[in-house]
Amino acid sequence: MSDRRPRAAWRRRLDPQPEASAARPPSVEPSVVQSTLYRDGRRVASPSTLAETFRQLREHPDGMAWIGLQRPTEEELHSLAGEFDLHELAVEDAREAHQRPKLERYGDTLFVVLRAARYLDAPEEVDFGELHVFVGPDFLITVRHGAAPDLSAVRRRMEENPDLLALGPEAVLYAILDAVVDGYAPVVAGVQNDIDEIETEVFGGDPAVSRRIYELSREMVEFQRATRPLVGMLHALMAGFAKYGTDEELQRYLRDVADHVTHTSERVDGFRQALTDILTVNATLVTQQQNAEMRALAEAGFEQNEEIKKISAWAAILFAPTLVGTVYGMNFEAMPELAWSLGYPFAVGLMAVVCVSLYAIFKRRDWL
Repeated sequence: MSDRRPRAAWRRRLDPQPEASAARPPSVEPSVVQSTLYRDGRRVASPSTLAETFRQLREHPDGMAWIGLQRPTEEELHSLAGEFDLHELAVEDAREAHQRPKLERYGDTLFVVLRAARYLDAPEEVDFGELHVFVGPDFLITVRHGAAPDLSAVRRRMEENPDLLALGPEAVLYAILDAVVDGYAPVVAGVQNDIDEIETEVFGGDPAVSRRIYELSREMVEFQRATRPLVGMLHALMAGFAKYGTDEELQRYLRDVADHVTHTSERVDGFRQALTDILTVNATLVTQQQNAEMRALAEAGFEQNEEIKKISAWAAILFAPTLVGTVYGMNFEAMPELAWSLGYPFAVGLMAVVCVSLYAIFKRRDWL
């Protein structure tokens, strides 16, 4: 059950839904997902190239450009940097990817790095994507590395709310933040289900569960890296409300997003601790099982040893008369006992004495 509080009407209409990404027009550059110009919250043009976008934005300085890129080339990023005066360090980060979530301000431009996540049902794993956002006075540029998030859904919902879109690039940034944070909810639900299954497997004695715990723990480390810095980033944005004159509706919007990411971060921390505890319990159960198996093997070996001792003792007792009988059965003429009248009783008595002596010795040593 979600514990999120009700949101404003325009905020509810922005919640991302599972919709297919908008088809890319064939004339658009390969890495440009969509380039659009807006004026007063309404779309006025959809240029097919970055050069055309730059030209039309110069002709309409009161408009806003929203440019969406996916894995852009170095030339495209340099072209954007030259047109919108983007800082070289931010451009380098956007090109290299594999950045931690952060928020940096370069003059009038805000650079934001976000880590999106989605849960894949078939392999039962978490897939992470990276999103870089440049926010300026009259432009917003998104650079996506990975499948998540689906920004086409954010664009459609913003276009359905022209009053909100008219607030400018800052409103679009907050809508993107909300889409990324809301995308964490299915991941949290999927991970919770995985942990429940793992607990069942641990106490069921599944030998493959250790690997699954380890893999999920690694995913939770990545999830922590995505959510924990985001809490500080949102609080930094809220701290600048007064300085940058943020609209009151957007302030409420951002506080709501901050509440959600804080809740998600706490859940992720709890998941990691739970997996650590489960791994400890699993190691204890495995050790106990190994000890039980070793004990059973030791008991079996002890019982086998006792049987061997009994067999060896009786074999030795039976071997003694056999040895005496073999000696006197050789029928040599020169044997002194052959002509002795007490030879036979002597041989039988010798056999009996040896057998009784061996029996007493083995009995005293608990072999019999």
